[in-house]
Amino acid sequence: MVGTSAQTNRGDHVTTPTAPALTVTVVTANACHHCHDAIDVLMKNALSYQIDVREVPSSCAEGRELIATHRPPMSPLVLINGEYFSSGRLPRKKLRDYLNAHATPVVVDSDLTPQAARHHG
Repeated sequence: MVGTSAQTNRGDHVTTPTAPALTVTVVTANACHHCHDAIDVLMKNALSYQIDVREVPSSCAEGRELIATHRPPMSPLVLINGEYFSSGRLPRKKLRDYLNAHATPVVVDSDLTPQAARHHG
């Protein structure tokens, strides 16, 4: 999380969030290669930006409701903070531009080694 970092008496690093993460909802269909690709691309971007990626199957009640509301011509349906972003193959340049403009970058605490960062909680 991005935020204000502090050190406790025990030496633990604590980060207080300053900006909420964007919520990216991906409504997926069975046997959809664009759906798998979108999830992969978004998860890689989650390493660089504060985004929470949610996968919602089109077969569940929430998925059916989102499809009825947004009427995507292709799968997957991608929403950012509940707003329509895309359907079908995830547009990478549009995503990159959106994240650069609206998402908070992930900041790594320079005091932590890569091994310590993995165990940072």
